[in-house]
Amino acid sequence: MDSYIDEVIEIMDLSQNKPLNEIVFEGFRQAIIKGIIPVGERINEKECAVQLNISRTPIREALRRIEKEGLVEYIPKFGVVVKKISVEDAEEIYQIRKSLDILATTNAMKIMSAKEFSQMENLLEETKRANEAEEVDKVIQYFSDFNMMIYQYSRMPRLEAIVRKLREYLMRFRDISLSGENRRRKALNEHCQIFKMMKNQEYDKISDVIEEHLDYSKSFVIQEMVRVQEGVKESHGRS
Repeated sequence: MDSYIDEVIEIMDLSQNKPLNEIVFEGFRQAIIKGIIPVGERINEKECAVQLNISRTPIREALRRIEKEGLVEYIPKFGVVVKKISVEDAEEIYQIRKSLDILATTNAMKIMSAKEFSQMENLLEETKRANEAEEVDKVIQYFSDFNMMIYQYSRMPRLEAIVRKLREYLMRFRDISLSGENRRRKALNEHCQIFKMMKNQEYDKISDVIEEHLDYSKSFVIQEMVRVQEGVKESHGRS
């Protein structure tokens, strides 16, 4: 547990002005989705409580809530174990994101100001420079900024709140999707295409482009998930 508990503590930030139950829930949820607590790891409530210097109750409640999302499972006489994010999970989340992205984009492009289009264009130029300099972390962050910019400019705060609930899943998939140089280059070109269509008010075409963009990302992510799972099976077969 020592290998991940420090990162979990950092994520939680117990100094936040939020109820303790919520801080603990969000902290463990993020740590699980981001892979900080690895698949198959047993989460020991007692040890976590000691390390965090809190009672076991908020940890137990947090893990019960996380279990309802299917991220952990209770195994009798053993405890709470982290489940893997399945291919089916990825399929579902991408299907949800596709609908949300299309709604956010089509609404944003109707009402964005010239200044906002300029800000989006500047972000894409920064992304190009970072990609050419092979600053991968910056590129990945700028891709995330581009997506959230669209939601912000859609002026639909409830829609933005919905997608934020999927944020950790999307971050994990994004990191997988953009791990290869060719994929980053293609994704950047797709973002530039989406921007141009938004600016030119091409409502009749933009939904198809967004779907294609996300379908390609989903295919790449699922291929990587399957490859990793097969590698784990082979490793277990040899042991």
